[in-house]
Amino acid sequence: MKKINLLLGVLVVAFMLSSCATSKETRNYAKQIDGKWQLQTVVTEGIALASQTKAQLLNEADLSCFVGSSWTFNNKTNLGTYTINQNGGECVAVKRYVRWSFYEAAGQPSLFQFKKVDDKYYKDVDEGNSGYRFTVVQLDNSTLKLKSDVTFEGKPASFIYNFVRN
Repeated sequence: MKKINLLLGVLVVAFMLSSCATSKETRNYAKQIDGKWQLQTVVTEGIALASQTKAQLLNEADLSCFVGSSWTFNNKTNLGTYTINQNGGECVAVKRYVRWSFYEAAGQPSLFQFKKVDDKYYKDVDEGNSGYRFTVVQLDNSTLKLKSDVTFEGKPASFIYNFVRN
């Protein structure tokens, strides 16, 4: 009887641990994202932006300021940064620290998520403990493509972030 109880206990623990484990795809994503990236373009779907229209991304800056920004991701610490350049005075230069991970839900595509953190203690800096999630469209050794779904004028729309590895 003790052997059966022990075996059942081991099986329950093994099941619980396997249910919390990340998939092979997500583990590969974490390895592949490690390094330095540059955001080359941000494309909109379902949004016709006029040249004078401003679209603020990540509660930070206009879409045009993010184009050319530098991003780093460290797979060992799950910390990273993004840096926006001044771009001839049109944008405010800023360096933000982030804590990132991949999120999985059964039957759903993998999501890349991050929160802005301070550079000293890596504590969340956004009120309400909010963060950002993006659908992973493509991730390989040279290309990262993330999609952010939004609502624009009451209709579904998206921002597609296209990165290349530095």
